[in-house]
Amino acid sequence: MNSTCIEEQHDLDHYLFPIVYIFVITVSIPANIGSLCVSFLQAKKENELGIYLFSLSLSDLLYALTLPLWIDYTWNKDNWTFSPALCKWSAFFMYVNFYSSTAFLTCIAVDRYLAVVYPLKFPFLRTRRFAFMVSLFIWVLEIIFNAVILWKDETTVEYCDAKKSNFTLCYDRYPLEKWQIILNVFRTCTGYAIPLVIILICNQKVYQAVWHNQATENSEKRRIMKLLASITLTFVLCFTPFHVTLLIRCILEHDVNFDNHKSGKQTYTIYRITVALTSLNCVADPILYCFVTETGRSDMWNILKFCIGKRNKSQRQRQRILSMSTKDTMELEVLE
Repeated sequence: MNSTCIEEQHDLDHYLFPIVYIFVITVSIPANIGSLCVSFLQAKKENELGIYLFSLSLSDLLYALTLPLWIDYTWNKDNWTFSPALCKWSAFFMYVNFYSSTAFLTCIAVDRYLAVVYPLKFPFLRTRRFAFMVSLFIWVLEIIFNAVILWKDETTVEYCDAKKSNFTLCYDRYPLEKWQIILNVFRTCTGYAIPLVIILICNQKVYQAVWHNQATENSEKRRIMKLLASITLTFVLCFTPFHVTLLIRCILEHDVNFDNHKSGKQTYTIYRITVALTSLNCVADPILYCFVTETGRSDMWNILKFCIGKRNKSQRQRQRILSMSTKDTMELEVLE
């Protein structure tokens, strides 16, 4: 029986994954909740970009909420202790996040490209209605496309030679099955390579337009350049290592025998590390797309002031009620 039980890999997972995932959970969940609020306010202000940002934040938040399950999985050294159905849904949300995120990031890049390079052309492409229809199409397409994960049996019981015991794998196994290889190659081309090319082209055109704009101050130009570079670099660092190693796995694991394919085992270990790196995108998205801009910071500040003011108001109301209750109690005691 084939076994993915590699002692070095388990030691790495045991420490690396929980640290990375706990960091992502701690930062990304409140950040994406705030980003949802900010993008909702932007969408209400007739800003079509808010629709894409809302969908992106929702995708990141759903994935971040599944990370405690993956922490438990890696902490138990790749032994899934939950139900098979929960394994399916966790893998489903993970891959929906990967490729819905790249799709929404592409939409944001195209929208900014049209706004900067062609501000007076293609107005129908920069409406809330169009953005809503595109976002809805992406959600439906990703759900349907990744639904194959829900149909397959994603848990496998295997024997670990190092520990002399059985363990239950969830989704990722070595070697890849035939349908996984075909699906992963298609995902890499349509869900990563094409969005990467579009984002690079759009950011390059925006860079050129801003740099040659005489009305923009040099300090503002430098700030925009840094933001564009950060966005591009984040996309490349979060998604490129994963898809490169995934393609290598698809090549090496085509008709492979696990027991005598050492390079395949090493690639599998590197692949697991790149899976953890993709989760950092959930932290970078709300920071780069909502909280860096002046409008996003202003909206977030208004939301915080509203929440603090509402809390203070409720506290004052509770104090008045408590004061009235104390006064009534004292009057009752006097009457007695």
